[in-house]
Amino acid sequence: MKEFKLYSTYQPAGDQPKAIKELVEGIKRNDKYQVLLGVTGSGKTFTISNVIEQVQKPTLVLSPNKTLAAQLYSEFKQFFPENSVEYFISYYDYYQPEA
Repeated sequence: MKEFKLYSTYQPAGDQPKAIKELVEGIKRNDKYQVLLGVTGSGKTFTISNVIEQVQKPTLVLSPNKTLAAQLYSEFKQFFPENSVEYFISYYDYYQPEA
């Protein structure tokens, strides 16, 4: 498996370094559940990208809607240009309008 290498002109700032450290430690402890909370535009995707780089594990990211899925795909492709980043949208079950 190719090493996950994060490409960014940004550096973790504010609460991000602490969040990255705690999430990485939780993964290493095999914590069953962890939550990263933040307002829109607070850098959650960048924070998770740093976690992915540090833990070096393939990652499945779930999105509640197709608009956010496309945004996440685009951002992860930019952060990890040398790694495989894919996304899948399921149209099965039933259609539920997005609000």
